[in-house]
Amino acid sequence: MKSKVWLSSPHMGGNELKYINEAFDTNWIAPLGPNVDGFEQDLEMFLNENVKVAALSAGTAALHLALIECNVGHGDEVICQSMTFSASANPIAYLGATPVFIDSEKDTWNMCPVALKEAIEDRIAKGKKPKAIIVVHLYGMPAKMDEILSVAREYNIPLIEDAAESLGSKYKGKACGTFGYFGILSFNGNKIITTSGGGALVCHSQEDKDQAVFLSTQARDDAPHYQHSQIGYNYRMSNISAGIGRGQMEVLNDRVQGRRKMHKFYAEICKDIDGVDLFSEPSADFYSNHWLSVITIDETKTLRTCEDLRLSFLEEGIESRPIWKPMHLQPIFQDAPYYGGKVAENLFGNSLCLPSGSNLSDNERERIAKVMTEVFPNKKKHSVLR
Repeated sequence: MKSKVWLSSPHMGGNELKYINEAFDTNWIAPLGPNVDGFEQDLEMFLNENVKVAALSAGTAALHLALIECNVGHGDEVICQSMTFSASANPIAYLGATPVFIDSEKDTWNMCPVALKEAIEDRIAKGKKPKAIIVVHLYGMPAKMDEILSVAREYNIPLIEDAAESLGSKYKGKACGTFGYFGILSFNGNKIITTSGGGALVCHSQEDKDQAVFLSTQARDDAPHYQHSQIGYNYRMSNISAGIGRGQMEVLNDRVQGRRKMHKFYAEICKDIDGVDLFSEPSADFYSNHWLSVITIDETKTLRTCEDLRLSFLEEGIESRPIWKPMHLQPIFQDAPYYGGKVAENLFGNSLCLPSGSNLSDNERERIAKVMTEVFPNKKKHSVLR
């Protein structure tokens, strides 16, 4: 039986156990300790924008706390990119607020600045100025941050960056996750580095970080007894998970290069296939970690669909998947306001995420290439490995 080729599997570096063992040896088996502090410092140095980082149990938890710190509450509205995973929108609902979804633009597949401005003006005209904006760097591709920030500043609305998929990506040389009032990182098992589960909140002041840590540790007041004046959460990252993160940080740059190498691999395959386009940076301003490589198929040219390719991969034990179904098309959010056209909707119907792990072997890449060559017979036969 052929081994499974995963879409995006964890890739250990080797030193993770060193930090985990140190935690056991010193009995730091808790949501605090040297690994938590060290992991936060490693992230701050990597992002290199004088930021403060709070390590948390998940990227979703980080987004929830970011919204709380932006004073989002019941009955408020929050603008959110439609083309994203549901975790970008769910914390809005946690707080009893309403998401207002925005279509994508064609260059980066991220939030359309034109539709964003239209939405804000219309919501204000309806008497409901949005409390925050959540932009996503989809599959590692930076959004058009200059335009989006310009709109956010014009209307004085705090911007939250969901950089869960884009650690190591940059826009005009600046790290994704450092542009907004808050940034969100994820270290889920399928991300570019992992802590098994986990996330982080990127802040621009010690005060904001301290508040996030306070809320993430059940919001216990400074008193000798247990006293609580605010609702708190159990969101702090454990010292064990942070130990995995410290080991992963040692190989983060290699993991980014590994993902980008996979993107180049697919570029070689796709360059001779009429009707298959690889999702790539629109200009030198954008530097993607290519967390996932994604193709768009024009079936009028290929005579084959994304589903044909997905099923062919599946027969050979290779995992692939459709891109995120836009949030405004999800049953749970069907009544939420939406602004824009059909860019996200059309992309969803014609795009497929391909295996992109930094730990894929030459043999696994050959298996992937073989399937793609068979599905698209107009592909010129030549080696795709470099």
